Formats: sequence, structure tokens, C-alpha cells
Amino acid sequence: MLLDTASLYFRAYFGVPDSVRAPDGTPVNAVRGLLDFIDRLVKDHRPDHLVACMDADWRPHWRVELIPSYKAHRVAEERPAGPDEEEVPDTLSPQVPVIEAVLDALGIARVGVAGYEADDVIGTYTARATGPVDIVTGDRDLYQLVDDARGVRVLYPVKGVGTLNLVDEAALREKYGVDGGGYADLALLRGDPSDGLPGVPGIGEKTAAKLLAEFGDLTGIQAAVDDPKAKLTPTQRKRLTEAAPYLAVAPKVVRVADDVPLPDTGTALPHGPRDAGALDVLAARWGLGGSLQRLLTTLTT
Repeated sequence: MLLDTASLYFRAYFGVPDSVRAPDGTPVNAVRGLLDFIDRLVKDHRPDHLVACMDADWRPHWRVELIPSYKAHRVAEERPAGPDEEEVPDTLSPQVPVIEAVLDALGIARVGVAGYEADDVIGTYTARATGPVDIVTGDRDLYQLVDDARGVRVLYPVKGVGTLNLVDEAALREKYGVDGGGYADLALLRGDPSDGLPGVPGIGEKTAAKLLAEFGDLTGIQAAVDDPKAKLTPTQRKRLTEAAPYLAVAPKVVRVADDVPLPDTGTALPHGPRDAGALDVLAARWGLGGSLQRLLTTLTT
């Protein structure tokens, strides 16, 4: 089981009231919400391995070089010497180091790799997996990894940190008309304002799905543009021709990497805390109460 950790603690932050606070009054709603979420996931799915995948760089320079608008609207401060600072709610930022410390004390593998997003870490673990994989994320970008033959599916939270939609290839075909492998092509054609991806002007989701059904994939669509006999309307041909520079670079930006240099980290689900003393200190300092205790009980039973 691979957790898109930032996606999940953002969900927890907005799904749990900020009246949930530490003894000193500091909000810990994201911390406790994430612990409750992990507790439920482990109870319901009992994974053999669990990795909290992190954004070591939420806006990698190599993606921005190809499409400068990539996530640009979410930049709080540009930093030439390192990752740009992301716009994050004031009361969430201080909770992230607490989340990291608690995960480490519990012994839940926490993996981020310099120059890559959590999506890329997830993509690489998925590519290397020899058995079924559950990806837990509120980010539809990871639908591209869904693969029934390999047992790869997405668990997508639809209500706070409670209800999950199970996304397999049948769900993707029903909603988008593509399978997992086609989702990245669909996404780059239609664009995604939340990630600053312009897409091909005038090509929405339905048109993108029809083009993929007709021509197979992005390469097939691009070949059709150059084939006067291909079944493209003049407007579609014009739009796709004008978007050729974007389409040349978009696949590298939209498709998650599967070759990230992952650290040699043990990923087995812990059956007890790695550092009980540190966990006791964190629980008292941040008032983690029942959320932490429930997860500990689940891990040890």
C-alpha cells in the first residue's frame, strides 16, 4: 500500500475541525486525521507493506523547464537554490514535521527522493512491485497507474478521510472511456488547471476520449494529424497541429516517473513502534490521544 501522503494530510486538514488541538492550543487536525485514516486503511486492507510517499520536491525543476506554468499558481516563494515554497494553509505547515516524526517513531516507511514528487516515488514502487498494489490518493493523476492485470488499483477518498472509491480499469472506462494506460494521454490532452497544464485548446475530456478510442494513444493521434485520410475534423487537425510544441513535452511532465533512485528502506508494515519512547513524547506534546492509540492497537493485533 502506497500513500500519497501530502494529498491525504491535506484531506485530513480540511476534513477534521481545527478545534482538534494540542495541549498548548496548536491545531493537530491534520496529524490526527491522517493517523485515523492510516488506522482505517490498515484495518480494512491489512497490507504486507506500507509506504508513506513524500514530496521531496512538489514542483521539480525538470518539469517546470518543459512546461513553465506547471503548478505555478501554487508557488508561495520561488527559491533558485532549492524547491519552491508551496502555498500551504498557515496552520497546516507546522503539522507536517509532526506527521513525519510520528510516522518515523511508528516505524512506517517514509520515502521522498530529491528532485521528485510523491507521485514519482509511487510510480517507481508500483513498477517494481511483484504483487498487488493499492495506491491511496486524492489525486487523479495516479489513475494512470491502474492496471488490472498487475492488481494495481487506486483507493480515492471522496468524503473527508472516510469513504473511499475503488478505482480499477472498469471504473476508468465507465467514467473516462480509457484504461489506466490511456489516462495520462487523456489528462494531457484535456489539460488540468489545478496543475497548471494548459492542454490542447478546444479539446475537452469527451473529445480526448473519442480521439484515443479512434487512434489508440497520443502517438496514434499525432500520426493521424499528418495523415490526410485520418478521421479528424479540420478544426481538430488545426488545434492539434498548433499544440504540437506542447504535445512534444507534455508526456514527460504528466506521466509519473518509474525510475526514481529509491533508498534501501524496509517497507514491511510495522507490528509495533520503532521508538516507543519518542512516540510517548510526541503523544504527550501534541495530544495525539485516541488517534495514535487506535493505530498502535491495530498495528499490534
